Amino acid sequence: QVQLVESGGGLVQAGGSLRLSCAASGSIFSIVHMGWYRQAPGKQRELVARITSGGSVNYVDSVKGRTTISRDNAKKTVFLEMNSLKPEDTGVYYCNVRLWVPGTNADLTALDAWGQGTLVTVSS
Repeated sequence: QVQLVESGGGLVQAGGSLRLSCAASGSIFSIVHMGWYRQAPGKQRELVARITSGGSVNYVDSVKGRTTISRDNAKKTVFLEMNSLKPEDTGVYYCNVRLWVPGTNADLTALDAWGQGTLVTVSS
């Protein structure tokens, strides 16, 4: 079983900054990539940023230049640092981790794990 624990959401004024973190624990063989999605009210969930085990990153266009995703492989933790926040950044942010876990037959099973979500509200 895999658990993701998120922290760092809250109320921020426009132009401010925040840092989200997500720590993975449990029966993990290896992590493929870690990332953050968000869901704004009335909208579909979208990928905000993702980082692979090798360090490759990608960002949604709307956050490029003011967002940094990073990870601590030893602690199985991913961070999302956002600056110059805008009201349109408001939403529930979900940590997502794709990983390999031990299966029931001495093999490995791919798994997509999700955090419980943390609310980010940016006031204008």
